[in-house]
Amino acid sequence: MKQRLLSLDVLRGLTVAAMILVNNGWENEHYAPLQHVKWNGMTVCDLVFPFFLFMVGVSIYISMSRHAGEPGMVKKILKRTFLLFIIGVALHAWDMLINGLGADIPSKLRVWGVLQRIALSYCFASLFFNLFKGKYLWHAIITLLVIYGIILIVGNGYSQDMEKNWLSKVDRTLFGNHIYSKVLKGLSPVDPEGLVGTIAGIAHALVGVVCGRAIMTAKENKEKIMQLLLIAASIGLVGYLLTFSFPLNKRIWSPSFTLVTCSMAASLLGIFLYIIDIKGNTRWCRIFQMFGMNALFLYIFSEMIPSVFWSLGITEGIHNFWTMIFGEANIHVISLFCALTIVALVALLAWILDKKKIYIKL
Repeated sequence: MKQRLLSLDVLRGLTVAAMILVNNGWENEHYAPLQHVKWNGMTVCDLVFPFFLFMVGVSIYISMSRHAGEPGMVKKILKRTFLLFIIGVALHAWDMLINGLGADIPSKLRVWGVLQRIALSYCFASLFFNLFKGKYLWHAIITLLVIYGIILIVGNGYSQDMEKNWLSKVDRTLFGNHIYSKVLKGLSPVDPEGLVGTIAGIAHALVGVVCGRAIMTAKENKEKIMQLLLIAASIGLVGYLLTFSFPLNKRIWSPSFTLVTCSMAASLLGIFLYIIDIKGNTRWCRIFQMFGMNALFLYIFSEMIPSVFWSLGITEGIHNFWTMIFGEANIHVISLFCALTIVALVALLAWILDKKKIYIKL
């Protein structure tokens, strides 16, 4: 049996911790790198979700490589997809209930979200892998990104006018008020996890599958790193060249954004493989490993707790505490420590679960 690669858990865990950090700043007072860019461009914050989706793809290969095509695999894929999607929708419902908007759930419950994008990307990437047993991955990636690129060109995907942007029109036509609230308020031209953008999400997950294959089929760790870095360099170069026609844009998940962020994730995974699995430097990353072992559960927990804290006034109390420590003028520092407080709370839960050897999977 091959030794488990700790770097996979560490990168997955670091990504989840970063997701919690960027999602829990005080209103709009986070440092700029910890906020999403409004349209074209990219910040550190914009790397978090694509890194997680990349790791979903890596996990697809690891979990399915020996079982692709077996009876019952399609049922397992569809079951996991359903659970992920329903949990994502339930999180939106939970937030509305906690904030006293339960009566609006039938008319305004958002269909799309982070877990829903992950669910559909996982579903189609897994079904493709299962059907072709790991073959034609690059063919599928290129085809999906070309199709999506054509849609962006023909459908004015980069337009911030929601009446001209097909991505926005599709979501508003099919789902009405059940989309991102900022679209309904005119504050965002598109739903960042909308239906059409899932095409790029599937390609994104498939790049993760390719990297998973590179990791698991190479015999030596050094070979794993070289293959990862080669893939990273190749898709990074293509992604950079695409930015001249398709600027980096997380909200529409542009083809360039897919390739550049996958390149960065693959590069970081290669670095972690060297530091952790070859050099054996593991003490610094133990907490991230704990996050990674229960990544999905901890993310769901982190999405539920802030709503409760807001409703009970705990979040305001945390903000007031850090304001007292740092002074009212240091708004970015205060926002950062508010977020770090939530990260620390989730880290405590991660530690308890790991201590009790509890690992929750779907």
